[in-house]
Amino acid sequence: MSAIVESVPNFSEGRRQDVIEAIVDAYDSVEGARVIDYSSDPDHNRTVVTLIGSPQAVSEALFRGIAKAAELIDMNEQHGEHPRIGATDVVPFVPIREINLEECAALARALAQRVSEELGIPTYLYAHAATRPDRKVLANIRKGEFEGLKAALEAGDPNRAPDFGPSRLGSAGATVIGARPPLIAYNIYLTTEDVSIAKKIAKAVRHSSGGLRFVQAMGVLVEGRAQVSMNLLDYTRTPLHRVTELVRREAARYGVNIHSAELIGLIPEQALIDAAQWYLQLDNLKPESILEWRIVQSA
Repeated sequence: MSAIVESVPNFSEGRRQDVIEAIVDAYDSVEGARVIDYSSDPDHNRTVVTLIGSPQAVSEALFRGIAKAAELIDMNEQHGEHPRIGATDVVPFVPIREINLEECAALARALAQRVSEELGIPTYLYAHAATRPDRKVLANIRKGEFEGLKAALEAGDPNRAPDFGPSRLGSAGATVIGARPPLIAYNIYLTTEDVSIAKKIAKAVRHSSGGLRFVQAMGVLVEGRAQVSMNLLDYTRTPLHRVTELVRREAARYGVNIHSAELIGLIPEQALIDAAQWYLQLDNLKPESILEWRIVQSA
């Protein structure tokens, strides 16, 4: 069987549909790589693309998407709720079949070098591809966002220098590239417009401030409703239902409830099965218990 890699590039545009479509089309322009999903959020001013294919094809498609985003997005004019440092903000390689994290890290390093050399964009390596321990966590690289990073580089801060490329930011900003296991981008909306409550809940939930392992979280206001915006870095060790129930319990402290939840991008099937096992107490639930799964397997 041939190797399959997934990538989930995030770019800093969620409002201008013509720009979004042009960048997505660039990702979808390489034979052997295919965009299977994308979603945009105008409040976050961000689009998340899911791309899958052979390692070489996905790497080429990513380069084209980064180049198109650099052409169409000016970070000096870009603003939104989501932290960001570049037109193409973050690009993870995710192993799917016949490829491992080390090989994905090698792909990340090669792409980061190419982007810096051919496009003149500073690049940083994160997660499994990181060259420094402090850069394994994406939030450390994005500290201060575009404006803060730009000021730090102009001041000559050696700790903020990129892994590849110039130590200065142009209109495309910088791009963070790495390798990681599958991630679940999961947002919970609360029955309040008070964003301070979402921020308190996020602090209780995220690992960096004493919460759940493998969870990143922040509180934001989206369309007039407080939202706990989260990344679940390893759903096999901190499952979806455990995160949801902690948010629910913390929300109750402030007299609010969960209004709704949403996924950004795709979710592994097993994560949903794990949640169904817990909520429905179906201890014997397996993928082969699902009708559609059996149909696909027998086709």
